[in-house]
Amino acid sequence: MSVALQLILQLAILILAAKAAGLVSVRLKQPAVLGELLAGLVLGPTLLDIFHWPLFTAPQTTEEIVFELAELGVILLMFMAGLEVDVREMLHTGRTAVIAGVLGVIAPLILGGLASLLFNYPVSSSVFIGLILTATSVSISAQTLLELGVIKSREGLALLGAAVVDDVLVILVLSIFLATIGSSGAGAIAGVIVRMALFFVIAVPVGLWLLPRLTYRIERLPISEGVVSWAIVATLLFAFAAEALGQIAAITGAFLAGIFFGRTRLRHEIMTGMHTIAYAFFVPLFLVSIGLKVDARSLNGAAVIFMLAITLIAILSKVAGAGLGAKLAGMRWSESLRVGVGMISRGEVGLIVASIGLQQGLIDDSMFVSMVMMILLTTLLTPFLLRRVFPHKTSATAKEIAHGDKLADVSD
Repeated sequence: MSVALQLILQLAILILAAKAAGLVSVRLKQPAVLGELLAGLVLGPTLLDIFHWPLFTAPQTTEEIVFELAELGVILLMFMAGLEVDVREMLHTGRTAVIAGVLGVIAPLILGGLASLLFNYPVSSSVFIGLILTATSVSISAQTLLELGVIKSREGLALLGAAVVDDVLVILVLSIFLATIGSSGAGAIAGVIVRMALFFVIAVPVGLWLLPRLTYRIERLPISEGVVSWAIVATLLFAFAAEALGQIAAITGAFLAGIFFGRTRLRHEIMTGMHTIAYAFFVPLFLVSIGLKVDARSLNGAAVIFMLAITLIAILSKVAGAGLGAKLAGMRWSESLRVGVGMISRGEVGLIVASIGLQQGLIDDSMFVSMVMMILLTTLLTPFLLRRVFPHKTSATAKEIAHGDKLADVSD
């Protein structure tokens, strides 16, 4: 069987497994991402080791192609995240969201880094582990809040706003860290900062002024799916420029492209088209690829202890950091606790950061496995804990959600 046929069969198996596992996860009232991750674990070296089945005789070639396609999934996923960001709403979420989001980044970064140092990991790896812990996946919390009928509550709105602030800060800190980690001396670091500044000086005016005008011109051209194709091209160019020109993570460029396209009147059309492309093919491959890189059997006693410790710190640091931020902004202790608990899940953002760390050699395979297990555990625990800290009540909001009204509002 040719390499192309082997790849085709592998892609079919991986996407089918991801979607089937996601369906099972949703039926069990868990986020679909959890099932897709577990599908990767099952098909990876932990259990079935799909790339080394006797049927596939070119494991290295097809494995590399699958992982490269998964990288495109990361780019599109971060574009979608940027597309979801409403800058005006973010600016109007108030001091609660800002303070909770900032402290929700600072506390995990410091506590995660210090804990890793206690386990004798290098400074660069320890800082990066702290950086992985800063991520938040609000989609899991938002779904739970929808089910409880409290998505429009004071805590719910603060949580959504804090998660946006968190995401922006994580991308910014990640970009700065990656840009400076390989530099030596003040001159080299200054050069990196200049390149970053140059990228933003070019990217922001292009994104705010030129990109919308080109988008509206392309909309009028007789091109099949012209706007969505243009969105893909622009996203890839922004991702390329971010790393090649700005020496920052390519996902930063994709995230910015999403924000800029989100400001246009064609946001909904772009979101619909890109959502189909991303979540039908590329994003499932990315999520499955995480598990394909993990060999849970490699975890020894020390690695298991570290994984459990870092998971506990991941939970406590978000609750303490984001919760304290909400309290400092004037919320009651009970409301602050709910905001902190809602920030626990790391989800897709944590997976992206961990994957980048593995690629850059900042964390080894054992640490990567521990990080993935931490992300899985926080993803599992967040809906359970949210249901415990929020009062059980049937409100008008809950009734509207049952009919899909509020869900439409949130998705918009």
